[in-house]
Amino acid sequence: MRYIKLKPTEVYDMYWKFAVKRQEVFLNRIMDNPYPWTDDQIIQKYKFTNVYRASDRVSQYLIKNVIYDKEYYTPEDQCFRILLFKLFNKIETWEYLKNALGEISYSSYDYETYNKLLMKKIINNEKIYSAAYIMPSGKSCFGFEKKHQNNLKLLEYMMKSGLSLKIAQTKSLKELYEALLDYPTLGSFLAFQFAIDINYSEMCDYSEMSFVVAGPGAKSGIKKCFEDLNGYEFEDIIKFVAERQNEEFFKRELEFVSLYGRELQLIDCQNLFCEIDKYSRIRYPNILGLNNRKFIKHKYIDRNLEKIDYFYPPKWKINHKMNK
Repeated sequence: MRYIKLKPTEVYDMYWKFAVKRQEVFLNRIMDNPYPWTDDQIIQKYKFTNVYRASDRVSQYLIKNVIYDKEYYTPEDQCFRILLFKLFNKIETWEYLKNALGEISYSSYDYETYNKLLMKKIINNEKIYSAAYIMPSGKSCFGFEKKHQNNLKLLEYMMKSGLSLKIAQTKSLKELYEALLDYPTLGSFLAFQFAIDINYSEMCDYSEMSFVVAGPGAKSGIKKCFEDLNGYEFEDIIKFVAERQNEEFFKRELEFVSLYGRELQLIDCQNLFCEIDKYSRIRYPNILGLNNRKFIKHKYIDRNLEKIDYFYPPKWKINHKMNK
């Protein structure tokens, strides 16, 4: 794939340097090296996601504690658990429900029980949703006053439609994404994120290099990295970057340490564009993207989070490499 008409900006050069610096933070934390884990003062001060999506704390929790916490779940239970977790995307909400219910499964699901439990947290002014992305309220589709009620009804609708069987019948990551996109309130961004999360499980096994959807933040980052896209789609740019990663690191004499041999996938490059959009607000304030934001909302504060015992989907065949 050749993109001879693209004109990169200095932000594009920083895209690769940022990837190296942010991955250094990940590796230094694994090795229990003392803070700061990088000499980049912007990364020291502000919160950025990991270079590899699956290495982030919430994704790690999903993989270890929701998908692979026991040897076997029925496809229906597995599908239900993944989507329930992702609707809220908050570890504390999942653990609260698990502690109250004992087992979280579709076979034992009861709307009134889940609704009452979540209402208790809301009454106590406790947040049940992550701020990572915004779930649509769904009121126009399901008619309930509270967002979580509409989201539970969306989940019910998805499960009753035979989603787990639909997933089994898909033949590609794109088909999985399109199956999810058919459901009300799920736009392209959420449908793709959910597809990636389902693909961590044994319900399907599609290459993360086969399909990508650019989110709003990634589009803004791409706009900052290139003066003109010359008619190419945002997804074309992500594929271009992923395919050229080794060449781009080599050209800049950068030593990027991959995830135990797993190169950056399309979803990771997509996320990196989102993160460089944030990073450049401080480093290159005069280069504007699509959202015209000039500040980074979240600063890095808590350095004492519980250490993560990293675990990746077994089908990736990298878990055995981590202790070497």
